[in-house]
Amino acid sequence: MRQPYLITRFNISVIKYICFIFFMASGPRYNAQTLTISGANWTVSPPGITEAGTNYTGTYESATNQIVLAVSVPLLLGNAKVSVHYEPNPTWHNSLILSAKRTNNGTTLCALCTISGGLTYQTLTQTDIELFRIQAVLALAAYTGINIQLQLSGVSVTIPATSYQSRVVFTVAGL
Repeated sequence: MRQPYLITRFNISVIKYICFIFFMASGPRYNAQTLTISGANWTVSPPGITEAGTNYTGTYESATNQIVLAVSVPLLLGNAKVSVHYEPNPTWHNSLILSAKRTNNGTTLCALCTISGGLTYQTLTQTDIELFRIQAVLALAAYTGINIQLQLSGVSVTIPATSYQSRVVFTVAGL
């Protein structure tokens, strides 16, 4: 009588072990979203002021494809959001306003996937804000060539003259 009990217990342990190995091996492949960022540094050089009492124009825009994103959202996740924030690198003046927007939908092979939001400038802060969302329906949503444009405003002669730099950070997360 003991032998069937041991065999059954052994079979259940083996099945649990095999399932555990399967989920551990397949988990990262099915649950991970990816974000790839390319582009170049953007430098704003306001024109010199030639007349006393005048100010800078105040708003500057980068190329419409200053930053290019590639995002993939796995089938099991279904929906994801791409967020953005800035980090002073090393200094940034509080009067300078950095904004970002999505200028196209990129390309995808997924017929039922959608990308939404982010087509107007969003003011960046040091805390993540949602820029746009991707929804996948019964497929892996993989978008490439999503163009991001930057805008700098608040440039003024009242800001101390020095070099201000910041880093724009993008993240992708499931909803």
